[in-house]
Amino acid sequence: MVSIRDIQKLMHDLYYERDSKRGLEKTYIWFVEEVGELGRAILKNDYESIREELADVFAWLVSLCNLLNIDLEEVILKKYNLVCPKCKSIPCKCNYRE
Repeated sequence: MVSIRDIQKLMHDLYYERDSKRGLEKTYIWFVEEVGELGRAILKNDYESIREELADVFAWLVSLCNLLNIDLEEVILKKYNLVCPKCKSIPCKCNYRE
């Protein structure tokens, strides 16, 4: 099984040099553009594009983490600790409006 940390290392090996040259702000802009493409695919209900854009969004998120020297797997586990961080339940029982 591949972990988030494994994927983050792969993205680092593949793109860190290029991402570093581009810089944090421009990499963030690319990330936001990918989120926009995901949104358009969702609105079109284009399942294949949604799948591709989800992969792109995740890859760009990981690239941002690499530039910031943040271990995404570690921060997710720290915040969520395998439960909802607010109500501490699985599934979440928080009273949010939809």
